[in-house]
Amino acid sequence: MSIVLIGLNHQTAPVALREQFALIGASTDYGHVLTCCCRVAGSLDAVIHECAIVSTCNRLEIYAVARDPASAQAVIEESLAELRGVPAAELRPYLYRLAERAAVEHLLRVAAGLDSMILGEPQILGQVAQAIAKARAAGAAGLVLSQLFARAVHAGRRARAETAISRYTTSVSHAAARLAQEVVGDLGQAAVLIVGAGEMAGLAAQALYDEGARRITCINRTGEHAEHLASRFGGRAASWSDLVHALAWADVVVSATGAPHTVIHRDDVAQALPYRDGRPLVIVDIAVPRDVEEAVDELPGVLRYDIDRLQCVVDGNRAQRAAAIPQVEAIICQEADEFMAWLQSRQVVPVLVELRRKAEAVAQSELEAALRRLGHADPRTGRVMALMAHRIVGKLLHEPTVRLKAEAAQGNGVACADTLRELFGLTGERARNTAPALRIGAAEGRCHVR
Repeated sequence: MSIVLIGLNHQTAPVALREQFALIGASTDYGHVLTCCCRVAGSLDAVIHECAIVSTCNRLEIYAVARDPASAQAVIEESLAELRGVPAAELRPYLYRLAERAAVEHLLRVAAGLDSMILGEPQILGQVAQAIAKARAAGAAGLVLSQLFARAVHAGRRARAETAISRYTTSVSHAAARLAQEVVGDLGQAAVLIVGAGEMAGLAAQALYDEGARRITCINRTGEHAEHLASRFGGRAASWSDLVHALAWADVVVSATGAPHTVIHRDDVAQALPYRDGRPLVIVDIAVPRDVEEAVDELPGVLRYDIDRLQCVVDGNRAQRAAAIPQVEAIICQEADEFMAWLQSRQVVPVLVELRRKAEAVAQSELEAALRRLGHADPRTGRVMALMAHRIVGKLLHEPTVRLKAEAAQGNGVACADTLRELFGLTGERARNTAPALRIGAAEGRCHVR
């Protein structure tokens, strides 16, 4: 059996296409999506045995366990095209196709944050975990994908715990919040003023809130917008005419308007200073063009930081995250090695089970014959002889089991298993045909693994 992947993401497909195939919050039942992706002329067990879907705002990836990678990939491509009514020929150029170890390593990279738009971003790890949980709940994911996704989540956690891949913020808004925290200390006790009410202002308010800020006031030329933003964080709104009073109250000011010119001038801040009782004022200007007049720097007790200062911090953080990539790649390689060794060992499990059953059947037959020859053997004698037969079987099969699994880890499992079948006259199916068959009920859109 093989692991295959068909996907599209921010590197291969434009946002309009990604939006079309995003399954986040879609009303389409998850089981129905699996049906569309995995249907093969009404019969699923001919090609696909397990399936899981990773869907985020920047990617749609379908992982499957299948007999024939090429056939499975073709089926998924056609089903995806049908799912959204896009001609397959138009969709194919935007898709990437991976199989075997390459598919495994890709999922590990995704979980570790190496394949995200923002290097090391943490949300994808939870999304990978949710993907396998949904697939298992739908009955579409069996042992192989469950093990693969568990390994991916483990790799992602290791990457974040053992390296700096996600330790330094690469967001200007978060950089502004961290800077404010460094200067004033506990943001929970600080009075925070957000100037502006657009997207950047909202991100800044969210970052400050996440860092502990609770005394938040929003001010904007459109009062309704300020009230809406303040309500999101349990804060209050102030009218633009109260700017000086707000500057007198605040410990931290983050300005992020979309104005084409400065909106906070030296005179505004100067008027507020007499009411501050000597408290320092931290102003973080993340707007472009800048909101705060440079002359503010001349005032005592005022610390002004602009976007260039923050961008230097963000760029440095990106460099520190990028420096961790080789360490993360090493983790991915190790985790992929261990998963592939486990997967290859699965090739020989059926023949080992069959061999043990045959050996135990022979031992049981000989035990019964020996007990008949002994006549009326007491129960203790029978138990001792049964234990002896069981131990002989275990000891004889221990070394072949260990060696066969070792050969499987080197990629020789199927050939060795076939040889073992010939030597011992085993009649079961070949190892490559032992994966459970995935069936999806067309009527109810539910999946189960048989």
